[in-house]
Amino acid sequence: MSKRTSSELAESEEQYQLLDASGHPGTSVDHLPFPAPVMGSDSADKSEERRGDKPFEYGALASMLVFVCITWFIVFTNDPTSLEWFAVHPVLQSLGIGCFTYGILTLQPTAHPKTKAAGLRRHQRTMLVAGVPCIALGTLAIEIQKFNRGHGHFATWHGIFGLVSVVWLVGQVILGGGSVWFGGTAFGGGMKAKMIWKYHRLSGYVLFPLLLITAHLGGAWSTWVTSHSHLAMRFVAYTVAPIAALVAIYARVRTSKMKFF
Repeated sequence: MSKRTSSELAESEEQYQLLDASGHPGTSVDHLPFPAPVMGSDSADKSEERRGDKPFEYGALASMLVFVCITWFIVFTNDPTSLEWFAVHPVLQSLGIGCFTYGILTLQPTAHPKTKAAGLRRHQRTMLVAGVPCIALGTLAIEIQKFNRGHGHFATWHGIFGLVSVVWLVGQVILGGGSVWFGGTAFGGGMKAKMIWKYHRLSGYVLFPLLLITAHLGGAWSTWVTSHSHLAMRFVAYTVAPIAALVAIYARVRTSKMKFF
């Protein structure tokens, strides 16, 4: 075995160990949701990005920035203190969706073991430290508001889609975390855990548009937003921006990472 190959394999194993949230010393390449490099592989010399990946990345981030900023502008220019718990809902939900967008983008183009490991760490931190808590607290806030006001729960399409999205999100976290934490032992480890990770990836690409549809229904059609914002503003934030973000995310998808057979 050449010095270079030996060094690459040693570095890859070290990076793989970082993916185990428990720091368990038994973690190995067999437990990870992507393959280890083979001897003589020149993957380290290949570019991770395809033509167009970078513009699509910027497009997705810009779209989410527009979506979040307009949402916050609408809330904070309409006496948010008078809105009670409701004000928290659109602010945190929009921020959560923005974090999910970055969390997807940061893992999409990775192809080498070292960048895969770093990308997965960024993905988990963004999703679990920022995205999921924002969605959870934003959902709790609107439920408290409805309870205090005596309003019906999940009585609109926005509420129904929101409920489905939150339940799906819980399952998404379980699939993703269970497939990599503690060597993927929750799902049997090895190839079984790798297969679950593929389903986690596929599920995420279905959940993302579901979240965007929920945001569209709430932002473009809800009574409060339509009565406190201009039509052009709503159209850009809740129709154009979500569509642009979705197109950009899907344009960067690597179908080769989701082969199930």
